[in-house]
Amino acid sequence: MQRDLINNKRLDKIIQSEIRNMSIECERVGGINLSQGISNLKLSDIVKTGAFEAVEEGINYYTRYDGVQELRNAIAEKAFKYNGIECHPDKNIIVSGGATGAFYCACLALMEPGDEVIIFEPYYGYHINTLYAAALKPVYVEMTPPDWSFRIEDLERAITPKTRAIMINTPANPSGKIFSRDELLLIGKFCDKHDLIIFTDEIYEYFLYDGNQHISPASLTELKKRTITISGYSKTFSITGWRIGYLICDESLHDTIGYVNDLIYVCAPSPLQYGVAKGIRELGDEFYQGLQTRFAKKRELVCSTLNEIGLTPYVPQGSYYTLCDISSLPGKTGKEKVMFLLEETGVACVPGEAFFSSDKADQIARFCFAKDDEILEEACIRLKKL
Repeated sequence: MQRDLINNKRLDKIIQSEIRNMSIECERVGGINLSQGISNLKLSDIVKTGAFEAVEEGINYYTRYDGVQELRNAIAEKAFKYNGIECHPDKNIIVSGGATGAFYCACLALMEPGDEVIIFEPYYGYHINTLYAAALKPVYVEMTPPDWSFRIEDLERAITPKTRAIMINTPANPSGKIFSRDELLLIGKFCDKHDLIIFTDEIYEYFLYDGNQHISPASLTELKKRTITISGYSKTFSITGWRIGYLICDESLHDTIGYVNDLIYVCAPSPLQYGVAKGIRELGDEFYQGLQTRFAKKRELVCSTLNEIGLTPYVPQGSYYTLCDISSLPGKTGKEKVMFLLEETGVACVPGEAFFSSDKADQIARFCFAKDDEILEEACIRLKKL
């Protein structure tokens, strides 16, 4: 008997993201895609020029496995000034194939198959699939709307002898939650008690609203040693396809994670690393302030529209997504509800099944507002027809 060509238990639970599925459905009907987190905003000329110049200068070869010196230097300076994280470009930083790539390398380097990682719910699906790909097990701790708070008692209940780490996504996808200093310190004490690694995903660190501030867990003395800070510039510079992410870790972990990064990715695209480095160095505070101002207006437009049509939004503190209550829409599942919305209005969003393992999955959907104003306004006009 011929053996199955696909017979890999590690991949049994990995499925195509509903985010991508809804993008396909949206394309099928020629709709407006507010599902996938792809910003279609204009690429900065500074970032573009940096990449072009690198290509023209013939920088099209392998780089060091942890990234080009110019980018690591820029990240170290930025991490100190913006995040409050003191790090050395040669000892603490690894540039990888996007933030997801950095997370995957860290998982493979630091954990054994069967280890468990605590994940706050609602979660980002790629975190879950990354854990499955590394033969790890996610354990969910539910957060409660509208502020997406959590209880330390639930964290304690999630602990088993196999618990090895926790993931903190701040600002969070899909909820837009920003973890406060008090919450982070509480998590830090919990992780000290149980000797856990802290993974962070801070890719939306510049998308902040209503005076909220981003606090990097590794900037807090109590969390620094055990934190793997993961971020990148896909969202900030609107370069999701460039795949330039990075992590910051303790010096004792650098080489081990770096060797895994070398094995899987070899290196991130070399000329694109130079483009990002130029952007970090030369784009001033006005760029980031402008980012927040523009996206705050986009958030207001989408949330006010959802309120108007009876799909109450959970207004995000950060990131560029909003969750909303879709319980009033027809359908038994979240997927059926968002498909009804797509067919009726031509606007695609993502069902709760992509972010919840609980019964909230069929009650909540996510909208992305990282779109040109013209597209976003048209989407809101269509939604109001509901």
